[in-house]
Amino acid sequence: MKFAIVLYAYFPFGGLQQDLLKILKACRARQIDVTIFCMEWEGERPLSAEIIVLPTQGYNKVSKREYFVEEMLMATSDNYDLIIGFNKMPGLDFYYAADYCFAEKARNERSFLYRLTPRAKQYMNYEKAVFGKGQETVSLLLSPQQREEFIKHYQTEDERLILMPAGIKKDRMAGSDAQIRRRRMRFELSVAEGELLLLQIGSAFKTKGLNRSLLAFAALPKELRSRTRFIVIGEDSPEKYLKEAERLGISRRLKIISGSSEVPELLFAADLLIHPSLKESAGMVILEAIVAGLPVLTTSSCGYAFHVEKAEAGKVCPMPFQQEYLNKQLEAMLLSEEKSVWKSNGISYGQKQDLYSMPQTVVNLLVQAAHSYSQ
Repeated sequence: MKFAIVLYAYFPFGGLQQDLLKILKACRARQIDVTIFCMEWEGERPLSAEIIVLPTQGYNKVSKREYFVEEMLMATSDNYDLIIGFNKMPGLDFYYAADYCFAEKARNERSFLYRLTPRAKQYMNYEKAVFGKGQETVSLLLSPQQREEFIKHYQTEDERLILMPAGIKKDRMAGSDAQIRRRRMRFELSVAEGELLLLQIGSAFKTKGLNRSLLAFAALPKELRSRTRFIVIGEDSPEKYLKEAERLGISRRLKIISGSSEVPELLFAADLLIHPSLKESAGMVILEAIVAGLPVLTTSSCGYAFHVEKAEAGKVCPMPFQQEYLNKQLEAMLLSEEKSVWKSNGISYGQKQDLYSMPQTVVNLLVQAAHSYSQ
C-alpha cells in the first residue's frame, strides 16, 4: 500500500508537523510506503518516508502555492492508493485538519477588503475545494468546534467530517517520578525555592497570544510578579517580544527559549500553563499540560479548551477576548489554593480518557478507505 502525504512546509516542533511524524510512525508499523511532497523541509528527514521537495515558481507565496499544487497533482496522478493533505488544497482524498476554518476567521474577524486580497481568495478557494458541498475529500477533525464552523460556512456533508481522538505522547503523563523530574528541571532553570513558574509553549508567538501573556504577566501585583518566573518555549523570532517585555518592565523575569525536546520535564517543573491563542484548531500542549498535572489558563478559541473544562483542570477565558479578564484570571490562578485540585483532576483525566490513539486511528481509517477504493 502506498500513500502520498502533501504539505507546504515542514519545520521542527510545529504541532501539525509533530502530528505528521506520529502518523508516519503508525504507517511504518503497518508497512505502508509513504512519500511526502512539500515545498520546503527544515530539519532532520525521517528514514521511514521518501521526502520530495517539489520545485516552485512565482514572485510571491500565492503563486508559489498554486505552482506547488499543480506539480503535486501531476506527481501523484498514479501509483498512490491515497493522497493525504496536511494543508487545504485541491485533489486530496483525505485532509488532516490541523488548521482552523479560514472562512470563519476571514468573515468574522477581518474586513471585506481583506477577503479581496489574493492570499485570502486562494485560501478560501482551497478550503472550499476540501469542504465545499459535493466535494469528495474526507476531513479528519481535531475538535467539535471545527465541525460546527465548516458546516456553517460550507454545508459540508456530515459523513465527510470525522472527529479524531487526540494523539499526545504518553510520556507527558505524570508518573511516580514526576516530582523528582520537577525538582531537577527547576534546578536547571535556576527557579528558586518559593518561586512560581509560569510556562507558555508553542511556535508562532503571535497566533499563540504571547503578547496577551506578556501584558497579563506585567499586570500582576508587584509582589507576586517578583516571585514568578515566566518561561516561553517556541520556534519564532523573539526580538519584538523581548523589546515589549523591556517596555513593560518584566524582562528580568522572562526567558524565551527556542523549541525544546524536554517538554515533559518543563510541564512537570511549571506551576501554570498560559495559552491564550487567538485562534487554534486544537492546542496539543493544553492536553499535554492537563495529563502532566499542570493547571491550564487558556481561551475558548482553542479547539482543545473544552478538555480543560471537562477535566476541571484550570480556567478558560470566553470569547470575545478581554485582556483584563485574562489578567485577573492569571493572578487568581497563581495565588489559588485550588492548584492541587486542578493538578489531581488533570492526572486522573489523562488516565481515564483516550487522548493518545490518534495516529493508529487515522491509519486504520486510511487503510480501510484504500481497500474500499481498490474494490
